[in-house]
This record gives sequence, structure tokens and C-alpha cells, in this order.
Amino acid sequence: MHTHLLATALRRHGHDVVLFASKGSDPVLDPVMLCEPTGDALTHPEREEEIDRTEADAYRRMMQMVAEGGFDLVHNNSLHALPLQESGRLGLPWVTVLHCPPFEALTKGIVKADPDMAFLAVSTSLAQDWTEFVPHAQVVGNGVDLSTFAFGATPDEPAYAFWSGRIVPEKGLHLAIDAARAAGLPLVFAGPKLNPGYWDEEIAPRLGPDLTHLGHLTHRDLARHLAKARVAIVSPRWEEPFGLVVAEALACGTPVAAFRRGAMPDILDETCGRLAEPDDAQSLAEAIRGAAILSRRACRERAEALYDAESMFEKYFEIYQSVIAHAAERAHTPLRRVAGGRA
Repeated sequence: MHTHLLATALRRHGHDVVLFASKGSDPVLDPVMLCEPTGDALTHPEREEEIDRTEADAYRRMMQMVAEGGFDLVHNNSLHALPLQESGRLGLPWVTVLHCPPFEALTKGIVKADPDMAFLAVSTSLAQDWTEFVPHAQVVGNGVDLSTFAFGATPDEPAYAFWSGRIVPEKGLHLAIDAARAAGLPLVFAGPKLNPGYWDEEIAPRLGPDLTHLGHLTHRDLARHLAKARVAIVSPRWEEPFGLVVAEALACGTPVAAFRRGAMPDILDETCGRLAEPDDAQSLAEAIRGAAILSRRACRERAEALYDAESMFEKYFEIYQSVIAHAAERAHTPLRRVAGGRA
């Protein structure tokens, strides 16, 4: 979504964008599709070596196309080391956005990256996590489309809690189910079942008449259900670098109950959310009860002030201009095109 919003905004403002991505990406963006989606590694570990080769080949081809493409800026959202390792030889301005905590493969790329690389992080907590490798990452929070995630002044009756995301262990849906039940609210949840083992072992045994699974929703349908919920539950079991669903809920005016992990304390304050002890369903139930009575207008106002996608674009574009101007001082090259994306 981050990539989609930025690419769309750049084009809307008259810029030429080439997006490198996997097959199945939104055709509206006219992406250069390099390979099949590689997220299957999460659910098919036996294919890890095959998927690693597919990704590496895709990134090699992408870097060759970037080298030959006449670009003025590369915006790198990938989690792969190869683009970073190859960045110095291209002689192009680069912006790399950090979307996850440090892990070995990516840090190996960062230490070999172009010394003029501009690094950004999507939250203050994530920037702190990266301090050892990237001491001065600029923080630009993610944004959401405030017109799609529209304000809902009045939640539905009877009240319900809402959860959305990939249904995988690290998102903690089973704990959200337990917490919603303890708080006395039915739970409506949405998202793709990407880990069959997790579903069979943790979710299926908990299913009951107080749970409704909506499947994988479009953004407009997701926004509609979020805006009608009394409270949104966010239950990460890892140090969530940002948590886009939190900003989406706030934009809809829906208060958030979340585990105190990663960027959750950065995004939420006492006007729009309550934080719970990590992995503690009873603590999360208390947070749900506390969040459910908060001002919906205050939630929307925080989203408007901090998480507007158009404001996010403006911040990125200022950084692009600064990075390009710095490079132009050395190379004296005119602005032509921007490349970006995630393979």
C-alpha cells in the first residue's frame, strides 16, 4: 500500500514512474512484473531455496533495467540486499525506506550500500532499532487515503470489535479472539489465511457464533467495516515497525486497542487508543474496554494531522528533491524519471 500510494501520487502530480514488482500487482500502475509473488516462503519453507533463487534473479534483472533506464532517482522499498549492494555502481541518487527491524541479510546489504544513500524509517521506534547500522535515518510515517478510510461518527449496534491483517502467527489473531471474548464483544475479522497450520491449530478451535470471518477485503470494504466497529484490535506478536491498520482505523474514527510493541506507542496516544502488555489477552481485553469509550472525532483528527497519504507524499517529494539536488551538484544531470518498487 505504501508503494501504491506513492506511485499513484507521483503520477497524479505529473511525474514519470516505473514500478518494479511481482506478478499480480495492480495493473493500474503498469508495473514491470519480474516474477511470481514470493511470499509463499512463509507457508512453504521447503521451497525457500527455490524462492531465494527466484528473488535474486528478479533483482538482478531489475538492477540491469535500472542501469539502462535513464532514471534520476531510485526509491527502494525492498527487503533484499542485492539492490543495496549494487547501488554504488549505478551513479544514481537513491532513497531506501526501512520497513522492518534489522535482520542479517538486509544489514549485509546496507553496510555495502552507496555511501550517499538516503535512509528513511517509517517510525521513530524503527529508526532507533536501526541506529547501529543507519545512525541518522529520517522518520516519515506511513499514510492512508483519508477519502477511502472515511470518518464514521457512529458505530453499529450491537457493538463489535474488528481485526484485520494477514492471518499468520505473528499477527496474533488468536489472542485478539480471546481478548474480544473476555471484553464481551463479538469479533469481526478480515484477512487472507496464509498459514493453514496456524488456522487449523489456533483459529479453527476458537470459531463460534461470536466470530465472523469476512475473508480478504478490498480497501473500500475494509474501510466500511472499520468505520462501523466500536473498537479495532491490533495484536502484533513482533515489534511491529508501523502498523498501517492502526492509521486506517483512526482515519475511520475507530479507537484502537493494541499490544505495546514496536511503533504502537508512536502512533497511539491517550486520546485515540489503549495499549496492553504484549501477548497478554486479559490485558488486551482491558485495553478494548478502555478504547471503546474514546472520542471517535479525536481519532480522525489524529489521522488527519499525522497519517494523511497526501502529506506523506509531500514529505517524500521534498526528500526526493533534496537528494536529486545534491546529486546534481556533482553530476549536473536534469530530472527525468523516478524508479521504485518491491520485487
